Order: sequence, then C-alpha cells, then structure tokens
Amino acid sequence: QVQLVESGGGLVQAGGSLRLSCAASGSIASIGTMAWYRQAPGKQRELVATITRIGTTNYADSVKGRFTISRDNAKNTVNLQMNSLAPEDTAVYYCNAKVSLVIYWGQGTQVTVSS
Repeated sequence: QVQLVESGGGLVQAGGSLRLSCAASGSIASIGTMAWYRQAPGKQRELVATITRIGTTNYADSVKGRFTISRDNAKNTVNLQMNSLAPEDTAVYYCNAKVSLVIYWGQGTQVTVSS
C-alpha cells in the first residue's frame, strides 16, 4: 500500500507560479513511475507530467516549457513547479504513483488561476 498526500495548491494570478508537492508513504521502495494529473470542472482527468524512478520525464504539450516535474527518492516526494500559469491551468491536481500493476492516487489539491 502507498499513501500519497499533495500540498501547495492555491489561488494565483495569471503569469504567476506555484509549486506542488506530493509526499509518499507506505511501501515506498516499490514505487516506480510517478505522475501529476489534473481535472478541470466538466472535463476528463488528463496527464500533466510523468517521471520515472531514474528521472526520465515526459510532459503534456500544454505545459511543456512552463512546468517542471522533479523527484526526490530519498525524501519520497515528487514536485511540480508551475510557472507562467494561465486560467486554463485551473484544475484539481492529483499525484499518482505506480507500484507494479497498481496505481495509487492522492486526494488532490486545487489550483485556481485568476485572469
């Protein structure tokens, strides 16, 4: 079992920055790829960024060049630095961890970008 707790969401003006963090606990030694997803009101949950255990990253086209995912295996955290935020980035952001064939989710953190 893995537990994920996100933090760092909030309200920010367009053009601003936020840093999200996700702390993992439980069977953390078995965690493989971690990711951030987001879900805006009335829309499906979408992938934002992924990072493998060795640090290989992948980003959605909509956030490339603005968001950076990072990971600290020693601290069992994964972070998402979000710069140049726009109103369309408003969503609930979820942390995700893959352990073998099982996917774990955090409870989500709200990010609201005002214009």
